[in-house]
Amino acid sequence: MTLLIIIIVLALIFDYINGFHDAANAIATVVATKVLTPFQAVLWAAFFNFLAYWVFGFGVADTVAKTAHTMEINLVVILAGVIAAICWNLLTWWLGIPSSSSHTLIGGFAGAAVAHAIAVHGFSGYMGEDGVTHYWYEIVSWYKAGKDGGMPSGVLIIIAFIVLAPLLGALASYLISIWLLNASRKVIGPKIFTVVLMIATVWLVSSLMVPYEEIDKPRFASHFWSVAFDPHNIKWFLVAFIILTVSAFCLIFSSLNLHQADAALKKMQLLSSAAFSLGHGGNDSQKVMGIIAAAVAVYIHTNPGVHMDSWLDVVLPNDDLGIKGVMPGWIPLACYSAIAAGTLSGGWKIVKTMGSKITKVTSFEGVAAETAGALTLYFTEHLKIPVSTTHTITGSIIGVGLTKRVSAVRWGVTVSLIWAWILTIPISALLAGLVYFILSVFI
Repeated sequence: MTLLIIIIVLALIFDYINGFHDAANAIATVVATKVLTPFQAVLWAAFFNFLAYWVFGFGVADTVAKTAHTMEINLVVILAGVIAAICWNLLTWWLGIPSSSSHTLIGGFAGAAVAHAIAVHGFSGYMGEDGVTHYWYEIVSWYKAGKDGGMPSGVLIIIAFIVLAPLLGALASYLISIWLLNASRKVIGPKIFTVVLMIATVWLVSSLMVPYEEIDKPRFASHFWSVAFDPHNIKWFLVAFIILTVSAFCLIFSSLNLHQADAALKKMQLLSSAAFSLGHGGNDSQKVMGIIAAAVAVYIHTNPGVHMDSWLDVVLPNDDLGIKGVMPGWIPLACYSAIAAGTLSGGWKIVKTMGSKITKVTSFEGVAAETAGALTLYFTEHLKIPVSTTHTITGSIIGVGLTKRVSAVRWGVTVSLIWAWILTIPISALLAGLVYFILSVFI
């Protein structure tokens, strides 16, 4: 039990570090455009990081918890993964490199699991409890097909989104920038497009709403409030609110003078930054929830017959067996609180890289980048894919830079960032494997 408590404490410390390491993701553009002072910006971001507790479910947490097969590892594996993730996060923060805390955690967890499999079974095959021959590399859930044709999961999907998340962010921010630029012209075409988009958004979101009858655990006695505050529905409400707000601005953009347009864009940056901070909190806090859930599952498996107190009564969901997950309320509350506290601590070296070194950011670019980043995070969270908020916003900033000209993006800085992204998972995995072997000597 002592080791389990240590893992939970370290996981929350990692969540805190994640907060100040990734604070730049949400506040870099509002600081660069002087919409908010640095202190106001971190307060703003931290508040919406914490508010995500009431918005998002636990889909990403479930994906992270199943990075490795919990029935085949021990607590030392998870401890090694968390320690390696903390070390890599602190190093990249010190160097001012906006690497992915998410991929650091995934890489550390997977690397320690592989090291454990090699230490226990070697490189040859071994007979599993299911009577089938297994190999050391199978301890990691590399790929699992989606249920009923849904989105597949596994480490390979997470690795694929190292490329896909920034590309989606870049494409979305590029398209939003083009939309805004055309909306500033005094022609009818962009306004017709905007009205059609607004109608399509309302129709799509209303069709995706979960009715009261299908809500598993209504939060309120009132049907209306239960539907309105269901985590699935809140996300789609937010998507609609973001798109409709930008659309409303596009309808009046051409009638504003330069000063009025800039003032309106700066106010919209508060909305887009808040939306991205919500996505950041919901995406990144869930990864720590997943690690804590995996640790409890491993503890129960390695201590058969143990009675767990209600405050640690965690059950991982299993769609194949029809088992629904259980997560005590203090775990998400602690995780969201830790990441919000970390965001309050800042992370100014990375703010400088994100806010000015990639490309010069104005209020116009800030709105486009943060809106695109937020929509990308909501989309990937809906698919239960733990993507990097760092990669997403960096891609979004590059996308708005491309609308000016290719040379507006400082590609030397960008290439350095991409190398950090590529190396994060393998370095974290190797470091976690080394930590695992060292810990195994003493534990």
